[in-house]
Amino acid sequence: MNSGEILTSIEKGVGTIQFSHPASNSFPSTLLNRLIDNIKRLDADETVKILVLKSAGERAFCAGASFDELMAIKNLDDGKQFFMGFANLINTMRKSKKLIIGRVQGKAVGGGVGIISACDYVFATENASVKLSELSIGIGPFVIEPAVERKIGVSALSELSLDATHWQTAYWAQKKGLYHKVFKNLREMDNAIYDFTTKLASYNPQALTEMKKVLWKNTDNWDILLAERAEISGKLVLSDFTKRALQKFKK
Repeated sequence: MNSGEILTSIEKGVGTIQFSHPASNSFPSTLLNRLIDNIKRLDADETVKILVLKSAGERAFCAGASFDELMAIKNLDDGKQFFMGFANLINTMRKSKKLIIGRVQGKAVGGGVGIISACDYVFATENASVKLSELSIGIGPFVIEPAVERKIGVSALSELSLDATHWQTAYWAQKKGLYHKVFKNLREMDNAIYDFTTKLASYNPQALTEMKKVLWKNTDNWDILLAERAEISGKLVLSDFTKRALQKFKK
């Protein structure tokens, strides 16, 4: 079974991390852990000034957590551990000394929206619609909520999470602050990312690190907060409602 792939490269001070998985770039726990390890590795590399996070292909950016692993949860410990995957990823991105630039070429669901929210600056194409579908299967976007709310505010979070079956467009996401730039095609986006990251990588690394701290002020409690949220989701996934919803979804 293909567990996905992480590819990294470093060029002119810009470290690029690309994740991929055949199921719409979704994340089994092993792939999440490998992504976390690679972010930490490039974060510790002094030749890297800026990080770019992207996914493979031209369609989906990220379909969130692994549906198969979600279906396999049998007890509270397993449930909390499952949802701690994205909690750990968001906290790793938050604690990174390097600014993280997101490249979003396609649709993002659930945890994929959480990843985008944890980036410091985001480029996207017109195809990069977003959806938080968790309530429709009996759970909620509780682990990623602090990151999403921090970017788009409570009102937009309410719109995105309560209208759980509706795709919001890339331009909606830009208007709400999730995306900073939206482009008509991949070529235009990639050219803009190259120019932007090349410029950033030429700046004083210490100033960039201090700017990162400023952008993430008042989030020091997230290690505890996201673990608490993972426990909430871990309980909900064991409910009869969610089990029935997941079976229906699978069919």
